[in-house]
Amino acid sequence: MPADAGTMGLLMQFAPFVLIIVLFYFLLIRPQQKAQKAHAAKINAVKRGDVVVLSSGMIGKVTRVEEAEVNIEIAPSVNVRVVKTMIADIRNRTAIAANDAKG
Repeated sequence: MPADAGTMGLLMQFAPFVLIIVLFYFLLIRPQQKAQKAHAAKINAVKRGDVVVLSSGMIGKVTRVEEAEVNIEIAPSVNVRVVKTMIADIRNRTAIAANDAKG
């Protein structure tokens, strides 16, 4: 019986650590992985004419899409090549600007 008590005591010492690891997985790691997958899907679906926000904060219109890069028009006749992973957000091209919306 003493061997069983020692094993049970050892399990009870590690139970809080296991519980914390499981909690971290469900509250932090899993949602972050889902968000990364959703962002990657949005980036892969970018097409010509989409308005995008770059990680630097610049906003532009996609003029050409390649495998790993896109050309973005940031001003009239000013095109820049950007790596797709630097796209932070894709805005809807038919969306109304916030200051133009009524309400």
